[in-house]
Amino acid sequence: MTLNLTPDELLSTTRAVRKRLDFTRPVPRELIEQCVDLAVQAPTGRNRQRWHFIVVTEPEQRRAVADLYLRALPLATGQTLTERDLWRMNYHAASTGRVFDGLRYLAANIHRVPAFVIPGVEGRTDHAPVTDQAGTWGSILPAVWSFMLAARTRGLGTVWTSAQAPLERELAEILGVPYEEVMLAAFIPLAFTLGTDFKPAPRIPREEVLHWQRW
Repeated sequence: MTLNLTPDELLSTTRAVRKRLDFTRPVPRELIEQCVDLAVQAPTGRNRQRWHFIVVTEPEQRRAVADLYLRALPLATGQTLTERDLWRMNYHAASTGRVFDGLRYLAANIHRVPAFVIPGVEGRTDHAPVTDQAGTWGSILPAVWSFMLAARTRGLGTVWTSAQAPLERELAEILGVPYEEVMLAAFIPLAFTLGTDFKPAPRIPREEVLHWQRW
């Protein structure tokens, strides 16, 4: 099944899906392969193509990965929220409330997710200068977003999480990834969605983010 979406609809309705993941339907391998084929058409710095996609569907391996997700969640701290962060988060308070409700729901059901996609990129950026980080992340983020867009057109839902970060080395061991050489960039649940009628999310006004000529 391919959804008949215009480019604008695809870009504005590819949501972070948590509560509408269908845990009852396995995701066919061929659909995931199609999404990866499209993902690797994304831009990549100096054509290095350092991306990797680890897909976990086997039940025992999924349980191990889901367990790590749950253990890693309370270990994540994140940056301290600024006053502006809080203003933006509460500009549409109901929307932010739904996000956190979805986070709790996903955590409670993570063991039921039929597939996990863990994108990786060769070259670690731990304590690296901004120029190195920009080149590395700029070569994996477009590919992962392309994967997520391709998934949306096939009736699949995704959500970018960084839950792996506190226990990345342990996740690398579970997946057989050479930790010193490859950075695991994200932890993405993947499943068919319950319905396909997603809508644009409420955001702060354009005037708050668009700058002409200078800040």
